[in-house]
Amino acid sequence: MLTILGFVMIATFLVLIMMKKMSPLAALVLVPALFCVLVGKGAHLGEYVLDGIGDLAPTAAMLMFAIIYFGVMIDVGLFDPIVRLILRFCKADPVRIVVGTAVLAAVVSLDGDGSTTFMITVSAMLPLYRRLKMSVLVMTCVAATANGVMNTVPWGGPTARAATALELDAGEIFVPMIPALAVGLLFVFFLAYVLGRRERKRLGLLTLDEGDALARDAAAPGARAAEPVLAAVGGADAPAVAVAGAGGPGPVPLTKDRLPTGGGTGRRPAGTGGADPRPVGADTATTTAGDADAAAADDPQTLDPNRPTLRPRLYWFNAALTATLLTLLILQTLPIPVLFLLGAAVALTVNFPHMPDQKARIAAHSENVLNVSGMVFAAAVFTGVLTGTGMVEHMARWLVDGVPDGLGPHMAVVTGVLSIPLTYFMSNDGFYFGIVPILAEAGAAHGVSPTEIARASLVGQALHMSSPLVPAVYVLVGMAKVEFGDHTRFTVKWAALTALVVLGASLAFGII
Repeated sequence: MLTILGFVMIATFLVLIMMKKMSPLAALVLVPALFCVLVGKGAHLGEYVLDGIGDLAPTAAMLMFAIIYFGVMIDVGLFDPIVRLILRFCKADPVRIVVGTAVLAAVVSLDGDGSTTFMITVSAMLPLYRRLKMSVLVMTCVAATANGVMNTVPWGGPTARAATALELDAGEIFVPMIPALAVGLLFVFFLAYVLGRRERKRLGLLTLDEGDALARDAAAPGARAAEPVLAAVGGADAPAVAVAGAGGPGPVPLTKDRLPTGGGTGRRPAGTGGADPRPVGADTATTTAGDADAAAADDPQTLDPNRPTLRPRLYWFNAALTATLLTLLILQTLPIPVLFLLGAAVALTVNFPHMPDQKARIAAHSENVLNVSGMVFAAAVFTGVLTGTGMVEHMARWLVDGVPDGLGPHMAVVTGVLSIPLTYFMSNDGFYFGIVPILAEAGAAHGVSPTEIARASLVGQALHMSSPLVPAVYVLVGMAKVEFGDHTRFTVKWAALTALVVLGASLAFGII
């Protein structure tokens, strides 16, 4: 009975948020509370919730101060040069922008923490997606999947948990998996290329035109130098589009190339799979200047190059502070929440020495802090009930017991396949400390080494990073201003496919 109720609870939660019948926060709280009563353990609900909150409280504290820290770094302009550099490199080509998102997320993921990866990636890339009217869901999908593959580094969490649970050396698990993980990362880059092509087909090919910007500046007496702007490829007869630009108070003219593939019409082609960032039924061919200005005003992620919070004289101090913080994070010198708490305090004090300015910066980022930390504590209710009632244990044993005896010699492959759904529906702690030892015991009876089981258990991490039980994903969707249900519908299929590619590569290379 607990097995059935566990699966029904998870399915109910996913259906409600994907159909947008409830907000993720409400669903994370009310659905497990209802099922806790249904299993006859309503009297223990408080105990389960407090246990869950106790487990996730350090994560919530880390996210709270990490959001303030990186928010301040965005305010003072630390990432502005990165945005300009990426803009010049990408040349407003959606393919380059999406591939650049994957590369940036993969590189930053080397710090081993998903939350900081998403903060840096979204801070750098979201303004480009907004300016080009690209689908932000493409960005969240690529960033989450790339981070999921890279999250397997020994200091990232899953590998360390597998090593601890099975009493193995982390290097013995991770190093042989590098070729398979490299193939998985290459697949993420290929996926980014495919999704970028779809966005290019939907939007048309754009390019930077610095000459037009200089000409407009020369024509406007007293006008300041403009950022490179977006202009068309393919002639002046293409329909005009206005987008809020970083270089001036008005909209920047955009026109679209009429590609021979038929994607230059401005409307979303059927079957392209590109998620339109505007409401269904909205015409994507034209946007008025007034709408663009309104969108820019409503979008706090659009970086104003003349915002009063910029601190150009402190740029290198802030860069050194961030590099030091990430280095200490990798070395695990102090607990991560403590590092971000200290970092946020130093960043606020140095960049905004006056109390009113500090209060203003904290208030500016309070919405993100409240949304993310609230979601973490709501997830604690879900995980607390799932674990405390015993549902997760019964579900896991049902899956393991359902493996036919004939598959015993292939238990490593079975572990890899099971890791994809199980790490999505469970926390990493629950999977690695509760399920992996059972799988290793079953494999040992058929001559499969615990090391192979541990390696195979890493396969599902590409999908795990989009799990509703992962606090970092709420940082991603919160900063990107997208619905979690929309992100789930768009990302799950690609992330699961990436995990299968890693599994296939592991088999091809004889790693498992």
